[in-house]
Amino acid sequence: MVITRSRLVLGATALTLSTIAVAGFGIHSQGQALFKESPKEIVDEVWQIIYRQYVDGTFNQVDWQAVRKEYLNKSYTNKEQAYKSIREMLKKLDDPYTRFMDPKEFQNMQVDTSGELTGVGITIGLDEETKKLTVIAPLEGTPAFNAGILAKDTIVKIDGKSTKGMDTSEAVTLIRGEPGSKVRLTISRGGKEKDYLVTRAKIEIHPVEASVKQTPAGKVGYIRLKQFSANASKEMRDAITGLEKKKVDGYVLDLRNNPGGLLFSSIEIARMWLKEGTIVSTIDRKGGEEKEIANGRSLTEKPLVVLVDQGSASASEILSGALQDNKRAVLVGSKTFGKGLVQSVRPLDDGSGVAVTIAKYHTPSGADINKSGIKPDFKVDLSDEQRQNLWLKERDKLATLKDPQFAKAIEQLKKEIAAQGNVRAEKK
Repeated sequence: MVITRSRLVLGATALTLSTIAVAGFGIHSQGQALFKESPKEIVDEVWQIIYRQYVDGTFNQVDWQAVRKEYLNKSYTNKEQAYKSIREMLKKLDDPYTRFMDPKEFQNMQVDTSGELTGVGITIGLDEETKKLTVIAPLEGTPAFNAGILAKDTIVKIDGKSTKGMDTSEAVTLIRGEPGSKVRLTISRGGKEKDYLVTRAKIEIHPVEASVKQTPAGKVGYIRLKQFSANASKEMRDAITGLEKKKVDGYVLDLRNNPGGLLFSSIEIARMWLKEGTIVSTIDRKGGEEKEIANGRSLTEKPLVVLVDQGSASASEILSGALQDNKRAVLVGSKTFGKGLVQSVRPLDDGSGVAVTIAKYHTPSGADINKSGIKPDFKVDLSDEQRQNLWLKERDKLATLKDPQFAKAIEQLKKEIAAQGNVRAEKK
């Protein structure tokens, strides 16, 4: 999920199953009264938003004017009929990430800046090719994570109800519920299905964990970034400055199982590591390009290795792509998730909302990572069994030399530290 400061924007088009608060949109009672008089107004409002903002000017080869005529010629006696037509209308775009949310669904998808979430703790999206409901990543330490649900798992049933043809908003509504209540998720992994009974809970997320590790590479600052939440950049800044005071020789930044989050958070964090260079480019429907660049205020120039895997998505891919393309860091692990689309989430006058794909983002080298993901410089794949053992059953091995991906990171960091030392010696 990617969100800008000025408006709610999702890049990775994922929904975190949590309580999220949307602020600053100004939903007016006057508009609500208008809607009650004419449900057709909301249908046209959604059509207009797509017409003005959708990333593809051909609307994926759909005659959008004809669509408007078709749905405005219908008669609507209540809002449920209008909502049904809106969903049908958006399906014509064949874009699983452009979707309508009724007032309850929209209320469920709010950004909460306190860092406290309510739900099972997974970020989900629709696979663009299969259109299946897919786990982007479980949030570390949450009920779903502890139950053993993994990134790239397919959710085939929710409490026995098939997810075939289901959009993410409907899935969120079914999975969310009161803390302490349970939801049964039927997961498909490797061609086999298994039921997971998960207890919903209130979840407090601390996005950054930092520590000093004594390794063959020397004194290493290890930073685990779990999510790009509103306070992640502050916690990252505190972590780096604290580790610098401890005079670490280099860093390992762990983005594994990080599903993304706030766009401005990923940019701010990139600037802490990058002294110069482009961070990310956003491409709109007209081919217009906006670039975010480093500002010369990096906190450290010490060697850096970044850990990524298939659960590293969206904002994680923006950060890791920026560091890789600018040759600021080497990436170790598995290919990332591959979510490079940007969505704007718009409130509607009746309290409902619509998420619209408005742009795509590229890494500094111009790579479009959507679907393809980012390939690490040093590939260290783990089997599903290895991942489960490492993250659940044998967590004491995580970020130690018994963690194959971390061990490779230390091996590469040792070389990077030696190379930087040689360069400094030559300059003297």
